[in-house]
Amino acid sequence: MFKTSSIKHLEVLPLWEAVQGLAPEQIPQLTIHLASNANGAGVIVCPGGGYRTLASDHEGLQVAQWLNKAGVHAFVLRYRLGPKHHSSVSLRDGKRAVRLVRHRSSDWGLDPNRLGMLGFSAGGHLTLATGLSADTREEPNDAVDDLDSRPNFLVPVYAVTNGSVRGRKADEYWPMDTLVDSKTPPTFIMHTHEDSVVPASQATLLYDALLKARVPAELHIFNHGDHGLGLNRGANEQDSQVSPWGSLLLSWLQRHGFLHDQNRSGERCTFEGQVLLDGEPIALGLLSFIPQGQQSPMIRVRLTSANAGRFHFDAPNGPVPGPHRMVLHMVSEVYPADSSGDFSLKHALCFEDIIDVTPGASVQWRLNRSDGEPL
Repeated sequence: MFKTSSIKHLEVLPLWEAVQGLAPEQIPQLTIHLASNANGAGVIVCPGGGYRTLASDHEGLQVAQWLNKAGVHAFVLRYRLGPKHHSSVSLRDGKRAVRLVRHRSSDWGLDPNRLGMLGFSAGGHLTLATGLSADTREEPNDAVDDLDSRPNFLVPVYAVTNGSVRGRKADEYWPMDTLVDSKTPPTFIMHTHEDSVVPASQATLLYDALLKARVPAELHIFNHGDHGLGLNRGANEQDSQVSPWGSLLLSWLQRHGFLHDQNRSGERCTFEGQVLLDGEPIALGLLSFIPQGQQSPMIRVRLTSANAGRFHFDAPNGPVPGPHRMVLHMVSEVYPADSSGDFSLKHALCFEDIIDVTPGASVQWRLNRSDGEPL
Protein backbone atom coordinates (compact mmCIF):
# COMPACT_ATOMS: atom_id res chain seq x y z
CA MET A 1 0.00 0.00 0.00
CA PHE A 2 1.37 3.41 -0.98
CA LYS A 3 1.52 6.04 1.76
CA THR A 4 2.98 9.50 1.31
CA SER A 5 5.89 10.53 3.47
CA SER A 6 4.51 14.05 3.91
CA ILE A 7 2.31 13.06 6.88
CA LYS A 8 4.98 11.26 8.92
CA HIS A 9 5.53 14.37 11.02
CA LEU A 10 2.09 14.08 12.60
CA GLU A 11 2.08 13.47 16.33
CA VAL A 12 0.66 10.07 17.21
CA LEU A 13 -0.89 9.55 20.63
CA PRO A 14 -1.62 5.96 21.76
CA LEU A 15 -4.82 5.65 23.76
CA TRP A 16 -3.11 3.51 26.35
CA GLU A 17 0.53 2.99 27.23
CA ALA A 18 0.29 -0.64 26.16
CA VAL A 19 -2.31 -2.92 24.62
CA GLN A 20 -1.46 -6.60 24.64
CA GLY A 21 -1.74 -8.93 21.67
CA LEU A 22 -1.88 -6.32 18.91
CA ALA A 23 0.41 -5.67 15.97
CA PRO A 24 1.81 -2.12 15.89
CA GLU A 25 -0.57 -1.07 13.08
CA GLN A 26 -3.57 -2.20 15.16
CA ILE A 27 -2.84 -0.33 18.39
CA PRO A 28 -5.62 2.21 19.04
CA GLN A 29 -4.36 5.76 18.70
CA LEU A 30 -5.06 9.34 17.74
CA THR A 31 -3.21 11.37 15.14
CA ILE A 32 -3.07 15.03 16.12
CA HIS A 33 -3.97 17.70 13.55
CA LEU A 34 -3.74 21.19 15.07
CA ALA A 35 -5.23 24.25 13.36
CA SER A 36 -2.85 27.13 12.75
CA ASN A 37 -5.55 29.73 13.43
CA ALA A 38 -7.32 27.85 16.20
CA ASN A 39 -10.60 28.91 17.78
CA GLY A 40 -10.35 26.41 20.64
CA ALA A 41 -12.83 23.87 19.28
CA GLY A 42 -11.92 20.25 18.63
CA VAL A 43 -13.34 17.24 16.80
CA ILE A 44 -12.43 13.56 17.09
CA VAL A 45 -12.85 12.04 13.61
CA CYS A 46 -13.89 8.38 13.30
CA PRO A 47 -13.39 6.89 9.81
CA GLY A 48 -15.85 4.24 8.70
CA GLY A 49 -15.37 0.77 7.30
CA GLY A 50 -18.02 -1.54 8.70
CA TYR A 51 -16.07 -2.18 11.92
CA ARG A 52 -13.65 -4.19 9.70
CA THR A 53 -11.53 -1.57 7.93
CA LEU A 54 -10.80 2.15 8.27
CA ALA A 55 -11.29 4.62 5.39
CA SER A 56 -8.48 6.70 6.89
CA ASP A 57 -7.83 9.00 3.93
CA HIS A 58 -11.11 10.51 2.73
CA GLU A 59 -12.94 9.92 6.03
CA GLY A 60 -9.96 10.72 8.25
CA LEU A 61 -6.95 12.75 7.18
CA GLN A 62 -8.77 14.87 4.60
CA VAL A 63 -11.58 15.64 7.04
CA ALA A 64 -9.04 16.68 9.67
CA GLN A 65 -7.29 18.98 7.20
CA TRP A 66 -10.63 20.54 6.25
CA LEU A 67 -11.52 21.12 9.92
CA ASN A 68 -8.11 22.72 10.48
CA LYS A 69 -8.87 25.28 7.76
CA ALA A 70 -11.96 26.24 9.79
CA GLY A 71 -9.82 26.78 12.91
CA VAL A 72 -10.82 23.47 14.53
CA HIS A 73 -8.29 21.06 16.03
CA ALA A 74 -8.85 17.50 14.76
CA PHE A 75 -7.91 14.10 16.12
CA VAL A 76 -8.30 11.07 13.83
CA LEU A 77 -9.09 7.91 15.76
CA ARG A 78 -7.76 4.47 14.92
CA TYR A 79 -10.01 2.12 16.86
CA ARG A 80 -9.95 -1.64 17.22
CA LEU A 81 -11.90 -3.65 14.65
CA GLY A 82 -13.73 -6.92 14.15
CA PRO A 83 -13.86 -9.76 13.79
CA LYS A 84 -11.17 -9.98 16.47
CA HIS A 85 -12.72 -7.16 18.50
CA HIS A 86 -16.42 -6.55 19.04
CA SER A 87 -17.82 -3.04 18.54
CA SER A 88 -18.02 -2.78 22.34
CA VAL A 89 -14.20 -2.74 22.28
CA SER A 90 -14.32 -0.01 19.64
CA LEU A 91 -16.56 1.89 22.05
CA ARG A 92 -13.90 1.61 24.77
CA ASP A 93 -11.49 3.25 22.33
CA GLY A 94 -13.99 6.00 21.49
CA LYS A 95 -14.58 6.89 25.13
CA ARG A 96 -10.89 6.76 25.93
CA ALA A 97 -10.17 9.09 23.00
CA VAL A 98 -12.58 11.75 24.33
CA ARG A 99 -11.07 11.51 27.81
CA LEU A 100 -7.52 11.61 26.50
CA VAL A 101 -8.10 14.71 24.36
CA ARG A 102 -9.69 16.45 27.34
CA HIS A 103 -6.74 15.38 29.50
CA ARG A 104 -4.33 17.00 27.04
CA SER A 105 -6.56 19.95 26.13
CA SER A 106 -4.42 22.60 27.85
CA ASP A 107 -1.39 21.46 25.81
CA TRP A 108 -3.23 22.34 22.59
CA GLY A 109 -5.21 25.40 23.68
CA LEU A 110 -8.40 23.37 23.35
CA ASP A 111 -11.63 24.15 25.20
CA PRO A 112 -12.62 20.78 26.74
CA ASN A 113 -16.26 21.91 26.65
CA ARG A 114 -16.20 22.37 22.87
CA LEU A 115 -15.05 18.92 21.90
CA GLY A 116 -17.19 16.98 19.43
CA MET A 117 -17.05 13.68 17.59
CA LEU A 118 -17.69 13.18 13.87
CA GLY A 119 -17.93 9.73 12.32
CA PHE A 120 -18.76 8.09 9.01
CA SER A 121 -20.84 4.92 8.64
CA ALA A 122 -19.57 2.52 11.34
CA GLY A 123 -17.57 5.46 12.67
CA GLY A 124 -20.87 7.33 12.90
CA HIS A 125 -22.31 4.49 14.95
CA LEU A 126 -19.23 4.66 17.19
CA THR A 127 -19.73 8.42 17.48
CA LEU A 128 -23.30 7.91 18.67
CA ALA A 129 -22.34 5.08 21.01
CA THR A 130 -19.65 7.25 22.58
CA GLY A 131 -22.11 10.08 23.14
CA LEU A 132 -25.11 8.03 24.26
CA SER A 133 -23.93 4.99 26.20
CA ALA A 134 -23.15 4.82 29.90
CA ASP A 135 -20.02 6.61 31.12
CA THR A 136 -18.17 3.53 32.37
CA ARG A 137 -14.64 3.57 33.81
CA GLU A 138 -11.70 1.43 32.76
CA GLU A 139 -9.94 -0.97 35.11
CA PRO A 140 -7.41 -0.15 36.36
CA ASN A 141 -8.22 3.55 36.40
CA ASP A 142 -5.75 6.32 35.65
CA ALA A 143 -6.04 10.11 35.67
CA VAL A 144 -7.45 10.11 32.15
CA ASP A 145 -10.38 7.91 33.15
CA ASP A 146 -11.53 10.46 35.72
CA LEU A 147 -12.72 12.75 32.91
CA ASP A 148 -16.08 12.82 31.14
CA SER A 149 -16.23 10.62 28.03
CA ARG A 150 -19.28 12.29 26.46
CA PRO A 151 -18.55 14.66 23.54
CA ASN A 152 -20.20 18.09 23.53
CA PHE A 153 -21.72 17.54 20.07
CA LEU A 154 -22.19 14.61 17.70
CA VAL A 155 -21.97 14.44 13.90
CA PRO A 156 -23.04 11.04 12.49
CA VAL A 157 -22.54 10.93 8.71
CA TYR A 158 -24.42 8.21 6.77
CA ALA A 159 -24.29 6.27 10.02
CA VAL A 160 -25.92 3.03 11.07
CA THR A 161 -28.12 3.94 14.03
CA ASN A 162 -29.95 0.66 14.67
CA GLY A 163 -28.70 -2.63 13.23
CA SER A 164 -31.87 -4.49 14.14
CA VAL A 165 -34.07 -2.09 12.18
CA ARG A 166 -31.56 -2.09 9.32
CA GLY A 167 -31.68 -5.88 9.30
CA ARG A 168 -27.91 -6.44 9.38
CA LYS A 169 -25.32 -7.03 12.12
CA ALA A 170 -27.66 -6.20 14.98
CA ASP A 171 -25.15 -7.63 17.44
CA GLU A 172 -22.53 -5.06 16.39
CA TYR A 173 -24.71 -2.05 15.57
CA TRP A 174 -26.85 -2.00 18.69
CA PRO A 175 -29.69 0.54 18.71
CA MET A 176 -28.72 4.15 19.32
CA ASP A 177 -32.15 5.73 18.90
CA THR A 178 -33.37 3.96 22.06
CA LEU A 179 -30.59 5.59 24.12
CA VAL A 180 -31.49 9.17 23.22
CA ASP A 181 -32.65 11.28 26.16
CA SER A 182 -32.73 14.93 27.20
CA LYS A 183 -29.00 14.81 28.08
CA THR A 184 -27.97 13.77 24.57
CA PRO A 185 -25.50 16.26 23.06
CA PRO A 186 -26.65 18.47 20.15
CA THR A 187 -26.50 16.43 16.97
CA PHE A 188 -25.98 17.22 13.28
CA ILE A 189 -27.04 14.37 10.97
CA MET A 190 -26.09 13.91 7.32
CA HIS A 191 -27.21 11.18 4.91
CA THR A 192 -28.04 10.69 1.22
CA HIS A 193 -31.19 9.41 -0.42
CA GLU A 194 -29.18 7.27 -2.84
CA ASP A 195 -27.19 5.45 -0.15
CA SER A 196 -27.25 1.79 -1.21
CA VAL A 197 -25.49 0.46 1.91
CA VAL A 198 -27.14 2.26 4.83
CA PRO A 199 -30.65 3.55 4.06
CA ALA A 200 -31.46 7.15 4.93
CA SER A 201 -34.23 5.85 7.19
CA GLN A 202 -31.46 5.17 9.71
CA ALA A 203 -30.99 8.95 9.90
CA THR A 204 -34.70 9.72 10.29
CA LEU A 205 -34.98 7.06 12.99
CA LEU A 206 -32.35 8.90 15.02
CA TYR A 207 -33.83 12.31 14.26
CA ASP A 208 -37.28 11.26 15.46
CA ALA A 209 -35.77 10.19 18.79
CA LEU A 210 -33.87 13.48 19.11
CA LEU A 211 -37.02 15.45 18.32
CA LYS A 212 -39.02 13.55 20.92
CA ALA A 213 -36.34 14.18 23.56
CA ARG A 214 -36.17 17.89 22.60
CA VAL A 215 -32.46 17.66 21.79
CA PRO A 216 -31.06 20.39 19.50
CA ALA A 217 -30.62 18.67 16.15
CA GLU A 218 -30.35 19.27 12.43
CA LEU A 219 -30.93 16.69 9.68
CA HIS A 220 -29.87 16.85 6.03
CA ILE A 221 -30.68 14.13 3.51
CA PHE A 222 -29.26 14.95 0.10
CA ASN A 223 -30.64 13.37 -3.07
CA HIS A 224 -27.36 12.53 -4.81
CA GLY A 225 -24.41 10.50 -3.58
CA ASP A 226 -23.87 6.89 -2.60
CA HIS A 227 -22.42 5.56 0.62
CA GLY A 228 -18.87 6.51 1.59
CA LEU A 229 -18.62 9.90 -0.13
CA GLY A 230 -16.69 11.60 2.69
CA LEU A 231 -16.53 15.36 2.17
CA ASN A 232 -18.06 14.87 -1.30
CA ARG A 233 -15.52 17.23 -2.82
CA GLY A 234 -16.57 18.92 -6.01
CA ALA A 235 -20.30 18.52 -5.39
CA ASN A 236 -20.69 22.28 -5.08
CA GLU A 237 -19.76 23.96 -8.36
CA GLN A 238 -19.23 27.28 -6.60
CA ASP A 239 -16.75 25.83 -4.09
CA SER A 240 -14.73 22.78 -5.01
CA GLN A 241 -13.07 22.67 -1.61
CA VAL A 242 -16.03 21.35 0.35
CA SER A 243 -19.48 19.92 -0.22
CA PRO A 244 -22.67 21.64 0.95
CA TRP A 245 -22.98 19.40 4.00
CA GLY A 246 -19.62 20.58 5.31
CA SER A 247 -20.59 24.22 4.95
CA LEU A 248 -23.91 23.51 6.65
CA LEU A 249 -22.12 21.79 9.52
CA LEU A 250 -19.81 24.77 10.10
CA SER A 251 -22.82 27.12 10.11
CA TRP A 252 -24.56 24.86 12.63
CA LEU A 253 -21.49 24.77 14.87
CA GLN A 254 -21.27 28.56 14.69
CA ARG A 255 -24.93 29.08 15.57
CA HIS A 256 -24.54 26.81 18.61
CA GLY A 257 -21.44 28.68 19.77
CA PHE A 258 -19.05 25.75 19.34
CA LEU A 259 -16.68 27.85 17.18
CA HIS A 260 -16.79 30.81 19.56
CA ASP A 261 -13.69 31.50 21.63
CA GLN A 262 -15.04 33.36 24.64
CA ASN A 263 -11.51 34.06 25.88
CA ARG A 264 -11.10 36.34 22.85
CA SER A 265 -14.62 37.66 22.31
CA GLY A 266 -16.27 37.38 25.72
CA GLU A 267 -19.10 35.23 27.01
CA ARG A 268 -22.60 35.23 25.54
CA CYS A 269 -24.79 37.63 27.46
CA THR A 270 -28.36 38.48 28.40
CA PHE A 271 -29.89 40.82 25.85
CA GLU A 272 -33.34 42.30 25.26
CA GLY A 273 -35.19 45.10 23.55
CA GLN A 274 -38.13 46.25 21.47
CA VAL A 275 -38.69 47.10 17.80
CA LEU A 276 -41.39 49.53 16.70
CA LEU A 277 -42.35 50.56 13.17
CA ASP A 278 -43.89 54.04 12.94
CA GLY A 279 -44.50 53.74 16.66
CA GLU A 280 -46.32 50.37 16.42
CA PRO A 281 -45.19 46.74 16.91
CA ILE A 282 -44.24 44.72 13.84
CA ALA A 283 -47.07 42.41 12.79
CA LEU A 284 -44.69 39.62 11.74
CA GLY A 285 -40.94 39.80 11.21
CA LEU A 286 -37.60 38.09 11.75
CA LEU A 287 -34.91 39.96 13.66
CA SER A 288 -31.27 38.86 13.33
CA PHE A 289 -28.12 39.98 15.12
CA ILE A 290 -25.07 39.10 13.00
CA PRO A 291 -21.73 39.46 14.82
CA GLN A 292 -18.67 41.09 13.34
CA GLY A 293 -16.60 38.08 14.42
CA GLN A 294 -17.12 35.42 11.76
CA GLN A 295 -17.05 32.52 14.22
CA SER A 296 -19.27 34.06 16.88
CA PRO A 297 -22.89 32.87 16.99
CA MET A 298 -25.63 34.73 15.17
CA ILE A 299 -28.93 35.04 17.05
CA ARG A 300 -32.43 35.39 15.63
CA VAL A 301 -35.90 35.95 17.04
CA ARG A 302 -39.41 36.00 15.59
CA LEU A 303 -41.26 39.25 16.28
CA THR A 304 -45.04 39.52 16.27
CA SER A 305 -47.61 42.05 17.36
CA ALA A 306 -48.59 39.57 20.08
CA ASN A 307 -45.31 40.23 21.91
CA ALA A 308 -45.52 43.97 21.18
CA GLY A 309 -42.21 43.84 19.31
CA ARG A 310 -40.29 42.81 22.44
CA PHE A 311 -37.54 40.18 22.56
CA HIS A 312 -35.33 38.64 25.24
CA PHE A 313 -32.32 36.30 25.17
CA ASP A 314 -30.89 34.55 28.21
CA ALA A 315 -27.11 34.40 28.45
CA PRO A 316 -26.67 30.82 27.13
CA ASN A 317 -28.49 31.79 23.91
CA GLY A 318 -27.64 35.47 23.72
CA PRO A 319 -25.10 37.39 21.62
CA VAL A 320 -21.46 38.01 22.39
CA PRO A 321 -20.41 41.56 23.25
CA GLY A 322 -19.31 43.76 20.39
CA PRO A 323 -20.47 45.13 17.02
CA HIS A 324 -23.39 43.42 15.27
CA ARG A 325 -25.46 44.01 12.17
CA MET A 326 -29.07 44.29 13.27
CA VAL A 327 -31.33 43.13 10.42
CA LEU A 328 -35.12 43.00 10.41
CA HIS A 329 -37.16 41.30 7.70
CA MET A 330 -40.77 42.41 7.89
CA VAL A 331 -42.82 39.72 6.13
CA SER A 332 -46.47 40.52 6.89
CA GLU A 333 -48.80 43.28 8.06
CA VAL A 334 -51.17 40.69 9.52
CA TYR A 335 -50.74 38.52 12.61
CA PRO A 336 -52.16 36.03 13.12
CA ALA A 337 -52.99 35.23 9.50
CA ASP A 338 -56.64 35.49 8.50
CA SER A 339 -58.69 33.40 6.06
CA SER A 340 -59.01 36.03 3.31
CA GLY A 341 -55.92 35.04 1.33
CA ASP A 342 -55.28 38.75 0.66
CA PHE A 343 -51.70 40.05 0.45
CA SER A 344 -50.82 42.58 3.12
CA LEU A 345 -47.48 43.65 1.62
CA LYS A 346 -46.42 44.35 -1.94
CA HIS A 347 -42.87 43.36 -0.98
CA ALA A 348 -41.20 42.14 2.18
CA LEU A 349 -39.21 44.98 3.74
CA CYS A 350 -35.68 44.89 5.11
CA PHE A 351 -34.29 47.27 7.74
CA GLU A 352 -30.67 47.29 8.86
CA ASP A 353 -28.48 49.08 11.40
CA ILE A 354 -25.26 48.62 13.36
CA ILE A 355 -25.35 48.06 17.12
CA ASP A 356 -22.70 47.55 19.77
CA VAL A 357 -23.97 44.79 22.07
CA THR A 358 -23.18 45.20 25.75
CA PRO A 359 -24.14 42.66 28.44
CA GLY A 360 -27.56 43.26 29.96
CA ALA A 361 -28.40 46.05 27.53
CA SER A 362 -31.94 46.90 26.41
CA VAL A 363 -32.23 48.05 22.81
CA GLN A 364 -34.99 50.27 21.53
CA TRP A 365 -35.10 50.29 17.71
CA ARG A 366 -37.48 52.87 16.26
CA LEU A 367 -38.09 52.48 12.53
CA ASN A 368 -39.86 54.44 9.82
CA ARG A 369 -41.53 52.49 7.04
CA SER A 370 -39.91 54.74 4.46
CA ASP A 371 -36.49 53.45 5.54
CA GLY A 372 -37.29 49.86 4.55
CA GLU A 373 -35.75 48.30 1.44
CA PRO A 374 -38.10 46.10 -0.67
CA LEU A 375 -36.97 42.51 -1.08
